[in-house]
Amino acid sequence: MGLHTRLNDLLDIEHPIISAPMAFAAGGALAAAVSSAGGLGLIGGGYGDAQWLEREFAAAGNARVGCGFITWSLAKRPALLDQVLAHAPPAVMLSFGSPVPFAPRIKDAGAKLICQIQSLEHARQAVGVGADVVVAQGAEAGGHGHARATFTLVPEVVDYLAGAAPKTALVAAGGVADGRGLAAALMLGAEGVLIGSRFWASAEALVHPAFHKAALAADGDASIRTTVVDLARNIDWPAPFTARVLNTRFIQDWHGREDELAAPEVADREMRRYVQAMQDGDADNTGVWVGEAAGLINDVRSARELLHGIARDAEALLGDKARRLVRGT
Repeated sequence: MGLHTRLNDLLDIEHPIISAPMAFAAGGALAAAVSSAGGLGLIGGGYGDAQWLEREFAAAGNARVGCGFITWSLAKRPALLDQVLAHAPPAVMLSFGSPVPFAPRIKDAGAKLICQIQSLEHARQAVGVGADVVVAQGAEAGGHGHARATFTLVPEVVDYLAGAAPKTALVAAGGVADGRGLAAALMLGAEGVLIGSRFWASAEALVHPAFHKAALAADGDASIRTTVVDLARNIDWPAPFTARVLNTRFIQDWHGREDELAAPEVADREMRRYVQAMQDGDADNTGVWVGEAAGLINDVRSARELLHGIARDAEALLGDKARRLVRGT
């Protein structure tokens, strides 16, 4: 038994689950654990650190793992793509920018091209470059994203792909943290899910225990979309993308006062505060990168346990419970 969609065949995986390539959190150990459990683990390429990438691919050992890039940042360090392709990843994911400059190299290398999108226009771009998998990311997701909600974006992209690129698989992302989310995504027409926040709260993630503790104490109302974390780190994220993080004291201090935070004398001081707190595990004074799924996270477990539990619970929901909801069965 088990859930089986086109995504399983396309990516040669047992469960239709991909772990998000979360910058700084999704290292080789997490990616390897997800892949070893039957999903596809993606190392987070982040903002482009060649030594970090080599270290994390080494940490993944012989596991079959892919990698994801922030596309506008990769454009500044395009050699990183060749570095990753040298590891023969089964898939490379591009998010937050035009995939046009990089798609041919990925496909020529034999890797599956995954494009994360946040709108129908982004979906059209992904189809235009021959994406094998499109990830429709709703605004519930932790980290960077845009405005559309998963529940409406996913079926709309499903309908678009049915006419424009029927061989392309659609994956849902944003707020998926348990078997209910996977089951719902499949019923909306997706062929799998990409999960970030729940794997962020795993034993293998490169996350300070204090940040896990903060997420466990939070509910879904405790997150916020903001540009404060990017201003504090002096990272020039392009419009229209913003970040979803917990609404910590640091965010409360500066959300709505972004112009003041951008002033050079303030920015330098607050960057030091943010970075020091990040290193120290001081959740109040930095960014805690988890989404609305925080309200569905009650513990920190191994990625294998999480993945198997999500798959098992979704199968049960789509089996016995779904049949009970249909009158006369």
